[in-house]
Amino acid sequence: MFDEQLTINTERLVLRPFGPQDAVMVRTVINEGAYSTALPPGAPGHPAGIPQWLSQGVHELWRSGQGIHLAMETSGALVGAISLFKTQWGAATSEVGYGVHPAYRGRGYATEAVRGLTGRLLRPDALRRIELRANADNVASIRVAEKAGFTREGLLRGAGFEDDGPHDLVVFGMLRGDTSVERRLESDRLILRPFVKRDAFDLLAAVRDDAEIGRWMPWAEGFTLERALDWCTRVAHPAGAAIGGNFAIEPREGGRLAGAIGIQREDHERGDVEVGYWISPWARRQGYAAEATRIVTAHLLDAGFHRVHLLVATGNHASQAVARRAGFIEEGILRKALPVHGGRADAVLFSVLKGEIK
Repeated sequence: MFDEQLTINTERLVLRPFGPQDAVMVRTVINEGAYSTALPPGAPGHPAGIPQWLSQGVHELWRSGQGIHLAMETSGALVGAISLFKTQWGAATSEVGYGVHPAYRGRGYATEAVRGLTGRLLRPDALRRIELRANADNVASIRVAEKAGFTREGLLRGAGFEDDGPHDLVVFGMLRGDTSVERRLESDRLILRPFVKRDAFDLLAAVRDDAEIGRWMPWAEGFTLERALDWCTRVAHPAGAAIGGNFAIEPREGGRLAGAIGIQREDHERGDVEVGYWISPWARRQGYAAEATRIVTAHLLDAGFHRVHLLVATGNHASQAVARRAGFIEEGILRKALPVHGGRADAVLFSVLKGEIK
């Protein structure tokens, strides 16, 4: 079982069991109408139920041996709750869930709490694996999982159910020994982030009828909304402990999806990795591709790779210009190295080595 007095201190939060001393704070949360998100499942919706819940109800999960509910407290305020449940001690696995008071959202508390809890409990004498599930359309919760270092593992169709009906669930997992990877990169003009379900419509519009993308990227032929949804929720994301996957390119000022930049063919033994990019028709000639390539390349070199390369078809002069603007050096021609519409094309090989760009 979990320690009945389990307490975890993070940079800004104290994660600890609920107790009678929390009656005033819980009453405030209930009066504010935030009990459904700021308190664990089963919390009372009326102040009259507070004493019974704090003395018995909130501890039933712990008594069952299947989990524990912890308060998120900062500076004397109850900002949310985080729970472990469905714990299987024989397999050393559990699932994590959390909620934050609406008044305290957008400050990173959920991510900090998840990191603190997983860091404390993923150890030989406790848990081996912690799972996190989020509705596929819950962008904020998916972002918490990614920032906390969880690996996206798959999509469970219709596995969740809310008041408005069934929802697909994205499954994330963290194993003991996993390295937390922040999958969000930024520059003055761009945010590079994981693809989410809502990107599917812009993805479809970008690739379905665009002659340039169709010419150089054979996967775009016959593209459908079903394929776009699958790509945004599954294909675009890295598997296992890989750094790779695809980033959505999003202008800071908002607007439609500007394109994608992907990381692939990671060779950690040689310290070599490949990148590739495409830009939506409505976002071209603004320098986004070169800027995104510089951001990702710097990220990969900082992550320990010694060489980043990319391949561009010999006839794709616009993409070659992007590579040069991003600081890549032309190395030579690889014969028939790229599949294109109607066959295969020779490819220009570009690379950047560690220390060549700042």
